[in-house]
Amino acid sequence: MRGSSTSPRPQRLTIVLAPWCPHCVPLSVRNGERLAQRLGIPLRILDIDRRAQEVIADRMVRRYGDWSPDYLIPQVFLEWPDGRTEHVLTGFSERVPRTAQAWRDLLASDWFRALPKGGRR
Repeated sequence: MRGSSTSPRPQRLTIVLAPWCPHCVPLSVRNGERLAQRLGIPLRILDIDRRAQEVIADRMVRRYGDWSPDYLIPQVFLEWPDGRTEHVLTGFSERVPRTAQAWRDLLASDWFRALPKGGRR
């Protein structure tokens, strides 16, 4: 996770994923939905198996995430009204429980508790 934000509330949560990845579906989609709902913001899914979405995902991961030519998924980002993008999670190549623990750690973190909460979308 990068530094905490000073903007009032993020405007969108984006998850870069592939539908065949067990770290992504259903694990990260379900946790992303929970996170977005708690923050009161929309969730955007970028599927790396869909060319148009892959182009956007690659650009986002290259600029803000954990980039390599064959980068790990899922990668999760908060997008802020002032144009900043904050990388908040990358899945692990180990077994799925390792990525599940990363989600639990994120949702239990002081960083997360300090984020402004929103209403229902």
